[in-house]
Amino acid sequence: MMSLSDVLSAVLPVFCLALVGIGLRRIRWLTEEADATLLRLVVNVLTPCLIFDKVLGNQALQRAENLLVPPLMGFGGIVLGIGVCWLFRRKVGLKTDPEQRTFALVTGLQNYGYVPFPLVLVLFANHPDTPGVLFVHNLGVDIAMWTLGLMTLGHATGPGEWRKLINAPLVAIVVSLLLNACGAARWMPRPIGITASMLGACAFPLGIMLTGAMVADQIRQLHPARSAGVLFWSALFRLGIIPALMLGIARVLPCSVEIKRVLVVQAAMPAGVFPIVLSRLYGGDPATAVRIVAGTTILSLITIPLWIQWGMAWLQLAP
Repeated sequence: MMSLSDVLSAVLPVFCLALVGIGLRRIRWLTEEADATLLRLVVNVLTPCLIFDKVLGNQALQRAENLLVPPLMGFGGIVLGIGVCWLFRRKVGLKTDPEQRTFALVTGLQNYGYVPFPLVLVLFANHPDTPGVLFVHNLGVDIAMWTLGLMTLGHATGPGEWRKLINAPLVAIVVSLLLNACGAARWMPRPIGITASMLGACAFPLGIMLTGAMVADQIRQLHPARSAGVLFWSALFRLGIIPALMLGIARVLPCSVEIKRVLVVQAAMPAGVFPIVLSRLYGGDPATAVRIVAGTTILSLITIPLWIQWGMAWLQLAP
């Protein structure tokens, strides 16, 4: 069984990168004006290169179960998380409807990209096919976020929202899967693969530092007296109840070992950062979103190693 110190050695660098981002924002070396440009770089260039690097030649993604089941699990995990939080949204002490809806969305939707990917890389370094399965899993999460997530905030989904699913990472996943099915790893020129690998290696370090910088902008809204209730309930659900349910489902479902590795890491994640943006754009309560994200992220430094260690033992996974 993987020891707690092994898991911590994988988790701490991720948080250290976020702290670097916070520090760079504080000393104004990473300014708010640079955020939009750097985010476009991460989303439209670096992340597609990373997907190409991890999907092309991936043997696990040549099996049908690893193409069909992960998106369903990603979508189902968000349905489970938001659904549980929706049932209890009026019992957590939040007074207004936008606050309650924001609680259900933000607590129910985990950080499914920037934090879990480097953890998967480190924890399952001996299983290089697993990161590609993570990307396919996240297709389902994206669909759930832009449909169920917006409905949770009381915003009707329409053609405009569906078009937002068509983005550079999605296109990269589809194209890379098609190339992988055609055996492109055998005939693709080697310099192309090396270039994609070098660019892709930059994606998540830069993305995590940007996330830290943006959290630093919002940290002032964490008023302890006003945040205690929502922090308690969001931590109880996001870092306690939902991981237990996800791992219980992963134990009984007949899915591949690659999918189970992805689910162990996804179950342990804190609230995702992007729902803060959704709450601003679609009538939620941004202050509640910030408190949930910041609070669960800080507490997850303790809970992530515990859930991953226990989850890997529970699902009988080898590191």
